Amino acid sequence: MSQEQGITPRAKDFSAWYNDAVMRAELADYSPVRGCMVIRPNGYAIWELIQQALDRMFKDTGHRNAYFPLLIPQSFLAKEAEHVEGFAPEVAVVTRAGGKELDEPLVIRPTSETIIYDSFAKWIHSYRDLPLLINQWANIVRWEMRTRLFLRTTEFLWQEGHTAHVDEADAEREARQMLAVYRRFAEEWMAMPVLTGVKTDSEKFAGALRTYAVEALMQDNKSIQAGTTHHLGQNFAKAFGVQFQTAAGGLDYVWNTSWGLSTRLIGGLVMTHGDDVGIVCPPRLAPVQVVVVPIYRSDAERTAVSEVADRAAKSLRDGGFRVELDAREGMKPGAKYYEWEGQGVPLRLEVGPKDVAKEQVFAARRTGGKAPIPLAGLVDGVRAALEEIQSGLYQAARERREANTRRGVSRDELVALMAGPGGFAFGGFCGRLECELAIKEATKATVRVLPDEEFRSPTPPATCAWCGSPSVVEAVWAKAY
Repeated sequence: MSQEQGITPRAKDFSAWYNDAVMRAELADYSPVRGCMVIRPNGYAIWELIQQALDRMFKDTGHRNAYFPLLIPQSFLAKEAEHVEGFAPEVAVVTRAGGKELDEPLVIRPTSETIIYDSFAKWIHSYRDLPLLINQWANIVRWEMRTRLFLRTTEFLWQEGHTAHVDEADAEREARQMLAVYRRFAEEWMAMPVLTGVKTDSEKFAGALRTYAVEALMQDNKSIQAGTTHHLGQNFAKAFGVQFQTAAGGLDYVWNTSWGLSTRLIGGLVMTHGDDVGIVCPPRLAPVQVVVVPIYRSDAERTAVSEVADRAAKSLRDGGFRVELDAREGMKPGAKYYEWEGQGVPLRLEVGPKDVAKEQVFAARRTGGKAPIPLAGLVDGVRAALEEIQSGLYQAARERREANTRRGVSRDELVALMAGPGGFAFGGFCGRLECELAIKEATKATVRVLPDEEFRSPTPPATCAWCGSPSVVEAVWAKAY
């Protein structure tokens, strides 16, 4: 069936399935600019819901939105040596504008630390100005060689938080707090279970002291980095002269954090929940949560059915649901089902003559299963169904992750796992860069995180999975997007 619908089965070619599912759902399209994409209304509607949920969470934790320029003087990047080295291969540069060569080239932002901290230096004078908690919703350009819709594109949309603090401890609390916000969003809104932890030095953000990440396992057993927070220390503050008068009357440099996630999350949503029919939207992020489809054969049936369908759709809208009434003429119900299933709509309500007689609708879940819901309890019934779908998607994804997680791996087991089915591999790690690079070269897997305590194995591994030396930390390896 999936091949007839133009969807490549996941088991046959997961990469092709992903592209087919994105295109069938009309989430995005290819752009004439290499590596860029057009986000179509269906895809942008998901991004708007992501924005709305996260924006509330950011503001609830004291952050305010601002906006900073897309173009950054090239000299700004050079002020923080590690930062410029890390981003140099991805930077796009404007050298000519207004019909003439620019006196100084302008970088199209790959991230905004440098230009934001230039402003922070003007705004921050005293410890009373701290903490300064800023977020911006923006676009980013990073010149990617290998691109895929949503997962890795030259231009993408994201949010980036930037904060300044009076001391290291407060900056650390901020980085950890925002990591918890990202985890909560991933699990409660996206129904996507994640691991959290710290990145190794080789995987951390360029210029940071520490980078924390949320990592999720997709259905093809590759990991996706679904958000990062960075404790930047005082590196950028010193580069840009962001100083403040302390409570004791001296001068000190602020401590900074930055944190961000992007439209890559839409790709993660597709790969976490989709099936061979297409995408499956978790109800909290579904642009259309419920579609009502009237079914009739005669004008007489049409009048009665349409009245009930209209009433059902209105009561659900009044109840706060995102509802579409599909009363299109000249289109068979099956064709409508096919269209809405491809868009991942969580719940379809069918209304036919028998349903009118029984004062009910017939509810079909995108995740499978049908059952009647009485019209008298429609709002409560739909709310319960959507909550069950949301929690069911999370539970299924969590069970799939646990089934594809191996703990205490040996060298041979790590190699075999990454050469075969993939997944999360927990094992001892000596912490040496040589071992980290050797594992990456041999398996194409990287350390996704050094996991936080709640995710660690009950018994700490004693030896490094690769070299057999004493283990200093547990690591999680996986192939990744």
